[in-house]
Order: sequence, then structure tokens, then C-alpha cells
Amino acid sequence: MSYRNCAVLALALAFVVPAFAAELTPVGTWTTIDDSTGKPKSIVQITDDGGKLQGKVLEVLQSDDGPHPLCKNCTGERKDQPVEGMTILWDVTRDGASWSGGRILDPKTGKIYKVTLTPADGGNKLDVRGYIGFSLLGRTQTWERKSP
Repeated sequence: MSYRNCAVLALALAFVVPAFAAELTPVGTWTTIDDSTGKPKSIVQITDDGGKLQGKVLEVLQSDDGPHPLCKNCTGERKDQPVEGMTILWDVTRDGASWSGGRILDPKTGKIYKVTLTPADGGNKLDVRGYIGFSLLGRTQTWERKSP
């Protein structure tokens, strides 16, 4: 390959790689993975609503309360409502290579946390960090992409 061909290829890649990286997004359907057991817990669909991401539980795969659990420990309008169909992630906006600023609900405990979403493994995985106060004080789950 000549020097000129290499230069043209390098120039083309300089535009393609950043464009591809910019397309890494949490929008899509995800299998949530329990950070304690490593087993799939649910299917969550993340959508973009005018620049703010939200996530809804499509299906619960595994629960201590059996199939079709209710959000027993939730408060307000979510109290004793089915987890399936529930919005558990809201108001998340882009922050560089990650998305943050929103909240995530843990239906098992009923607690609401601040959240940061960071695509990983070329967009095939999503690191979901829930925390109170500072991001250092929290826990991370890695979700697996089911579909875009």
C-alpha cells in the first residue's frame, strides 16, 4: 500500500471512528444482569424522549416474588403496581460519553438513586451505576444489549 493510500485511509478513519463512537447510545432493549448472582433479572427498554432517556421494564425474568411481581416497597403512585410496564429510569441526559442527571428505581427495595449510564464493549453492554450523593458511593450493574 502506498503512502498516499495509507494517508487517505487514515483520513477516512479519522472521520468514521468518531462518528461511530458518537452513535454508542443506551437507547435499545437490554437484559439486566443481577450484580450479585450474575443472572438475568429483567428486560428493560430505553427510549429517547426529546433528549431525555427513560427506561421501562418489559419483562421480569427472575424475582424473589415469583412471576409478575408488584413494587411492594415503592411509595406514591408506584406502590403495589406491577413491575412489568413500570418506568424505572427517567430524565437521563447525555454527558459526554455517558448519560447522567436522571434517576433509577430499584423495584426490589423501592429506593430511587441517581444514575449514570456508560456504554461499554462497543455498545453491546451498558454499565448502569446507581448511587446516592457521590458516584463513588453506589453500585454498578452491567446490562447486555438485546436489540438496538
